[in-house]
Amino acid sequence: MESETIISKQFYTGSNSTDVQISPSIFKINNNSTKKLVERPKSAFGFMILAGTFLLLLTGAFFVFQFQPDFDQLHLERLNSTGGIIFLAITVALFLFKGGMFLYNLFLYFKYKPIESVSDELLPTCTVIVPAYNEGKLVYETLMSLADSDFPAHKLELLAIDDGSKDDTWYWIQQAKIKLGDRVSIFQQPQNKGKRHALYRGFNLGKGEIFVTVDSDSIVKKDTLRNLVSPFVVDEKCGAVAGNVQVLNNEKAILPKMLNVSFVMSFEFMRSAESSLGSVLCTPGALAAYRRNAVFACLPEWIDQTFMGQPSDIGEDRAMTNMILKQGHHVLFQRNAYVLTNVPENYKGLYKMFIRWGRSNVRENIMMAKYVWKDFRKESKVGARLLFTEQSLRIIMTYPFFIFMFYFIATHPLLFLSSALLGILTVSSFTVLFYAKRYSFTEAFWAYSYSVFYTFGLFWIAPYSIITAHKRGWLTRG
Repeated sequence: MESETIISKQFYTGSNSTDVQISPSIFKINNNSTKKLVERPKSAFGFMILAGTFLLLLTGAFFVFQFQPDFDQLHLERLNSTGGIIFLAITVALFLFKGGMFLYNLFLYFKYKPIESVSDELLPTCTVIVPAYNEGKLVYETLMSLADSDFPAHKLELLAIDDGSKDDTWYWIQQAKIKLGDRVSIFQQPQNKGKRHALYRGFNLGKGEIFVTVDSDSIVKKDTLRNLVSPFVVDEKCGAVAGNVQVLNNEKAILPKMLNVSFVMSFEFMRSAESSLGSVLCTPGALAAYRRNAVFACLPEWIDQTFMGQPSDIGEDRAMTNMILKQGHHVLFQRNAYVLTNVPENYKGLYKMFIRWGRSNVRENIMMAKYVWKDFRKESKVGARLLFTEQSLRIIMTYPFFIFMFYFIATHPLLFLSSALLGILTVSSFTVLFYAKRYSFTEAFWAYSYSVFYTFGLFWIAPYSIITAHKRGWLTRG
């Protein structure tokens, strides 16, 4: 199978904005393989980062070997104190739990299989909602890719909602209307009220049996919609489905290259495992589908959701997923429903996105705690409870780990640095192997660089998100 470079221009052919067609080559997938090679452009700077990462990690591993007597002495000191023994017991217990969860997730991943698309006759009617705010021409490209879907036209309703944008987003939505005619309905919010309110308007306007939400900076594959909604036909208990999100702007900067490898791990591994339990914890805003009756069963609660007395203006996707899980529905993942979406290309944009996600995670874990130990589902609830426990432990242990990390740095800086680098080399190797198996061997090594970057550049996100979980604001909206 030939590898190819994903760049935005390849989605389109044509000479002007009103004569644009989706290029089918961009999503070329070998039907005889689950791999979709995505070969990014090579650059000297990128090579230097990868080479520097390897040098750093191997140096860390070397110094762990060199400092082995110091590590042994440190362990002996801990074993000779009550506090050290307690710390060691907690560490071993957490390691065993995390290791057990990893093996469990690995088993679930191999058990998972995406649901094949059903026939045109069986496909349900579908309303696709595209909320947009200050996306410019990107929203036009999103709508064009949706219109090019092989979903039966008479069963597809496409709604574009401008959320009071301050740029030319509304102009490009109108251009899409001119191009697509009655195939798309467009609406403009009188003022910017947030993505949740734009989606709320779409839910109330839509007539489809299934609602699909797509971010306005995302491009879908031709068969994405039919693959995304097919589980609702096969599984009558399915209430929501998560799409498979990958990075669109990976050729523009180093961070998107790293994030694409991270996204593949997050979606194709973790959500595959969660889907085997019928308990995907978050259907992403970039691409998600919901059963109509499941949405309207929680719509008033969702639009009026508050946290610590303040209206919730973030985490609308995780909140909707939580409320649908609470109803006892299955929430699944479709690996064969691809969407490419833009991600931040600079540090500031990235940490703001992660802060928003972190705050939402804290809020929705608190909400999940209110029902996950109850009889919310007729089938087994063990899997959902294990997933909740794992996420909750990650939140609960954030500050103890943070304090220990700084104590370790202050008392044994070289031991901390070398052990941290060896840990990154060891743990990230699974991500590298996973990505290499499914996509590209050379691109897989960005997992190492991303782990180093996250460990030393974004370690503060989790504790900051927890302590500021009450704060409002989208942060990355321009």
